[in-house]
Amino acid sequence: MSDIAINISNVTKKFKDVVALNGVTMNFLPGNMYGIIGPAGAGKTTLFRTLLKLMRTDDGDINFTRAGTPVDFEDIRESIAYMPQSQSLYSDLSVDEHLDFFRRLYGIPDREYKTKKEELLHLARLDKFLTRPAGHLSGGMYKKLGLICALLRSPQIMLLDEPTNGVDPISRREFWSLLHAARESGILILITTAYMDEAERCSEVILMENGNVLDSGEPQALLKKTKSAGFDDFFLKRGSK
Repeated sequence: MSDIAINISNVTKKFKDVVALNGVTMNFLPGNMYGIIGPAGAGKTTLFRTLLKLMRTDDGDINFTRAGTPVDFEDIRESIAYMPQSQSLYSDLSVDEHLDFFRRLYGIPDREYKTKKEELLHLARLDKFLTRPAGHLSGGMYKKLGLICALLRSPQIMLLDEPTNGVDPISRREFWSLLHAARESGILILITTAYMDEAERCSEVILMENGNVLDSGEPQALLKKTKSAGFDDFFLKRGSK
């Protein structure tokens, strides 16, 4: 069960004349799944990169707490798993070789690895494809392999940057089943997506556009408040203002 929370306060990030994040404030609590929803250019990837200290903010603060006590990012770095948008696997390594590589990288004991490996392969429906190279997997299978490699280390926080982009509907559904299983185990999950239908799968959503937070809250409550049929409708209404 994760006991790590994240507080983002008035964070701004600019790239010359482009404001990628415009004084955004967000709070992420342990054991929840947050969907950061918005079109391309909303600031979603930049937000993740600032959270991971891959780039500095121009203003504002990002703070982490463990069981309510402030902690330094370096103290929890190994508790965070990150799936970037770009391909992050090795095309010539098989499914089995990837899992073994990450087992050695994370230093997972053999007995724990065996149990975790069987569980994750079954959940991802990749147990019949152990010898297939990652470069020969379908888009959906590739993304699921990336996810179970990240889950292998039993992280407390997962940052997933548009992980279902370009994935077929069936694989997207299977991917979300994996995510919900991870959430039930107590992992704090942050997922960005441009697919508006995925917003309703999250416990809370944060709607972004052009570096700004438009609204946030429980999906159905937001739709009811804005009298929107769905989040596509929400953004269409915003665009007509």
